[in-house]
Amino acid sequence: MQKKKKLRIADLFCGIWGFHIAFTELWADCVFASDIDIHARKTYELNHKKSSPKLFESGNFAGDISQVLSENIPDIDIVCGWFPCQPFSQSGHKKGFADPGRWNLFFEITRILADKRPKAFFLENVRHILNHDNGNTFATIRSMIGELWYSFTWKVVKASDFWLPQFRPRIYFVGFDKNLLVENAPDFEFPKPIPLKMNMSDIFGEPCSREIGFTLRVGGKWSKIEDRRNWDSYLVNGKARRINSREGRKMMGFPDDFMFPVTESQAMKQLWNSVAVPAIYATAEAMLKYMSKNFSNQ
Repeated sequence: MQKKKKLRIADLFCGIWGFHIAFTELWADCVFASDIDIHARKTYELNHKKSSPKLFESGNFAGDISQVLSENIPDIDIVCGWFPCQPFSQSGHKKGFADPGRWNLFFEITRILADKRPKAFFLENVRHILNHDNGNTFATIRSMIGELWYSFTWKVVKASDFWLPQFRPRIYFVGFDKNLLVENAPDFEFPKPIPLKMNMSDIFGEPCSREIGFTLRVGGKWSKIEDRRNWDSYLVNGKARRINSREGRKMMGFPDDFMFPVTESQAMKQLWNSVAVPAIYATAEAMLKYMSKNFSNQ
């Protein structure tokens, strides 16, 4: 029996991990990745080079995506990644369209969708993008993707919906090439939540006053435990304790052998910029099942 061909993914604004491991565990190859941050690139390569050597040997681990011509990107089946969220987040002052340098990076995604025609996409961003500019930003994103003849489904998903003890609400965008869908294909449905498998006491290895932790982020770092901006201090065994990258790694669903060849400050920043792996995995799995049932050429 012939072995099923692996799907090929592009991991845009890849940061350090999430999408790559989720899809490769689900029988896919990462054939192209990009990130402009030199520290994130170090961590990404260290942790992925052994499992995906061709990605790095082929020269397809790029830096600034805006400098990569579409013809130099390999053929791909799925585009995935989070596009920079600072223009829409509270920490980025919600500039959105008024922040052209960062906003233009979304156009890099639509460029690749238009030029490479992947079968599907899976993107992530902060939930504030829904209401930014009275909903006009979200409407524009939806319209632009629709004009490329892709379906568009979205949902706000929390890391705690998929067994991790961290709220971390994020909006997921999923879509499929309408040219490939069978007639009357149903809308894509996001996976159902999975109960918690651990709490913050498990994360610290000692009793913690919180079951579910704060969302990992940069703003408010080192705030006092009673400060409303606090996210990195917890009451553990009756004493204030700040979370570190080893504990943050567990809160994001990273494996214990994941390594950070950077400073502790950079490691925490990279975790903040990453994705909740179990939530990404569950959604990616649902996407592949949807494609196998509703694509005319599968």
